[in-house]
Amino acid sequence: MHFTRTGHNTVLASARHHGPLTVQRPFYPEEDVCHLYLLHPPAGIVGGDELHIAVTLNENSHALITQPGAGKFYRSGGPQALLRQHFTLAPHATLEWLPQDTILFPGANATIQSVFHIASESRLLAWDLLCLGRPVMQESFSHGTLQNRLEVWRNGQPLLIERLQLQKGELSGVAHHPWVGTLLCYPATENMLEGTRERLTPLGDYAGATLNDSLLTIRFLADDNLIVQRVMRNIWQFLRPLLTHKPPVLPRIWQT
Repeated sequence: MHFTRTGHNTVLASARHHGPLTVQRPFYPEEDVCHLYLLHPPAGIVGGDELHIAVTLNENSHALITQPGAGKFYRSGGPQALLRQHFTLAPHATLEWLPQDTILFPGANATIQSVFHIASESRLLAWDLLCLGRPVMQESFSHGTLQNRLEVWRNGQPLLIERLQLQKGELSGVAHHPWVGTLLCYPATENMLEGTRERLTPLGDYAGATLNDSLLTIRFLADDNLIVQRVMRNIWQFLRPLLTHKPPVLPRIWQT
């Protein structure tokens, strides 16, 4: 997917795909920002599948990308399932990457890589939400493997490189919480940091926020998906006007 600004709007200049992964036509609920829904009709990823997503934003473009439903990694008989996501932002480009959560079924063998390449003048608001097992059905991630890697690079220099590795259903590294999340905001200020920390209170002790080199990083562990959803959207609604000077406009798909 390649976004560019023409006149007063950001447009999807090109979109190329192989296989079932595709996009819905862009929406413009706030005129200049391109709202786009990423679609994967099979609904889930099985062992041996590979999904590669590449997003490029030209200068002054602004795109908000989300999904109509949760992503899923199903149980694997052995082969690995791979999701690789790369985002490249030109100076003064703005990306809001707000996918639904990713559910890992017990027995999944999943690798997820998300890499953001930004410029000093870019603006980024993104989250990464993982659900280990299906807690709503009292089903834990009792066995399976996850390798999750998250990177942010500014002008070719690393701002953030994090890895989460879970083997054989061992969840002590996440304090046995089924919900693991990260939210990123760049460039951020101390005011944004303090306001975010106030809004993390409903998540209790397993949540925090840091500000390093203008990158605001929010991390949390949780047990309740409804609280997670409410808190993350609340933080997004708080940060968006400060980052983009635009009011929060909820994607229509979130309200269906």
